[in-house]
Parts: sequence; C-alpha cells; structure tokens
Amino acid sequence: MRGNSMNIEGLRYARAVSATKSFSAAARAYGVTQPALSNGIARLEQELGVTLFERSPRGVRPTADGTRILPMIDRALDALDTAVAEARRLAQPASDTIRLGVSPLIGADLVARAFDAARNLDRPRDLVLREADLIHLREDLQAGNLDVLLVPAVQALPMFRRRVIAREPIVVIDPTDSQTQRPVELRAAADAAYILVPDSCGLTTFTTELFRDHDLPLRTYPGEASNYRVLDEWARMGVGAALLPQSKITNDHGSSRPLVRAGTPVEIAYEAVWDNSTPLAADLEDFVAALTHFADEDPGD
Repeated sequence: MRGNSMNIEGLRYARAVSATKSFSAAARAYGVTQPALSNGIARLEQELGVTLFERSPRGVRPTADGTRILPMIDRALDALDTAVAEARRLAQPASDTIRLGVSPLIGADLVARAFDAARNLDRPRDLVLREADLIHLREDLQAGNLDVLLVPAVQALPMFRRRVIAREPIVVIDPTDSQTQRPVELRAAADAAYILVPDSCGLTTFTTELFRDHDLPLRTYPGEASNYRVLDEWARMGVGAALLPQSKITNDHGSSRPLVRAGTPVEIAYEAVWDNSTPLAADLEDFVAALTHFADEDPGD
C-alpha cells in the first residue's frame, strides 16, 4: 500500500458499491458523479494493490480479493463511525426523543419492541412514531427529519448504518392450487401470475428481486392492487396469486402455502437504518442492539 494515509472516501465508496451492487446506484446515494466514484475506488485499489470489484452481465460483484477485504472495510468504517458518534454525543446533548419511521409492512409486535427498547436505554427515550411509504421515509431520514427506520431490507442506503433485526417466512396465496398446506418450491411457484402493488412498502421490490436473483421469470397480473392489504382479498377472489409475509395473511385463509427454496423457507428480512453521524447515534446503536436481542429471544413472533 502506498503512502501512510488511507483514502477514507474511497473506503466509503467501496462499501456503497458492495451494498448496492452498482456503481451508478452508489454514486446516486453519495450525490457524486459515477466517474468521481469510480476514480475514488480506483485510487483505493491502487493504494491496496488489489482489485475489489468486477463487472458482469448480472451487475457488479466482488473479486476473490474483494470478498476477503470488503468485510474488513465495513468493520473499519463501523468502528470509525462509532468513535465519531461517541465523540459527538460527549460534545453535544442528544434529544430526549427518537423519531422512528416504519414501513406499513412492519408489524405491531416489532413496534412494541421498539417502544420497550427506547424505554430501557441507559437514558430512556420517548419514541415518536411515523408510518409512511418507503420513499418518504428515506427522504426524511436523509433530511434529518427521522432518526431511525424500520423497513424491509430491499434497498441499500449505503450512507447509513443498517442491521437486520427480524425475519419472517413468505407465504404463497394461490386459490388455483389444489394442494394442501404443504410448502411450495420457488421454481414451482413461478408458474403462477402474481398481483403486484405500487412499491410503497417494499413488497414488490422483494418479489421481483426474489425471482430475478434465482433466474426465474415473474409472471404478473396486468392490473395492480392499491396496497399489500388488498393482495389477500384479490387472491382469494381468484384474480391472481400473491406473495405475503406470513403475518399479513388472514387466519382463515385456505389457499396459503409456505414458500421454500431447496426445502429452506424463503424469508423477508426487516432492518433498522440510521444515521451514525448525529449526537444520538451511540444511543441508536444501543436501541438497535436491543431490538435485535428481543428478536433473538422470541423468534416465533
């Protein structure tokens, strides 16, 4: 490695590309041009003496060296951000409230855990809750109007810290399928035509990426439901099939089957996303850690 100082900007760019799997998406996240981001990563690779990424028809992926080094970069940046956040907390008083934005897909059980986590901090905080579409939640987090989000893990926000806090199984609703409640393999599920919704909650992104990542065609109903709550009703009427988190189907549904891939349940992940550069950041770390701990203690919810 040349020189005595590391290119911190290049490290952040590399983490962004690793998270988004795209140079253009990483550049948009940081508000820079793609050539500027590419040049920053090139300088970093020159300093490290290895190539971190390679482009392929399916996008950007780490090289063999990148697979080893990128997790180290991630940990190094996390440690740096944590130190900066702690210094800011010591220098500036933090707010007495945590402004929490949640996606409509986030269940009441997880929101209840969030209130418990805020109350049990070393310095207890009040929780101010806002439910909104993903695009508005992300805009408010970027503008500093929210402190932390609880959202489906469907789109990377590389300028922010993120941690998976819960997972739940995905269920296929297909009234045309006369099978029992036995699990259905993803490849077999691709035969159905799926009702989609505007991507306000993250479910459509999850569905399209699930099929794309496994090289399966996604057949879709030509119309569109207004939100995920309508999917269950339309599927029961025979309009088309639907994918939903298990907690979002009605209890009396007779046409739902667990979705699996190679016998393993397909799950949707929910994550916390927060800004690690504010005086509240160290408390948010504790808040998210508590949420994760609650989920690990009670995985059945």
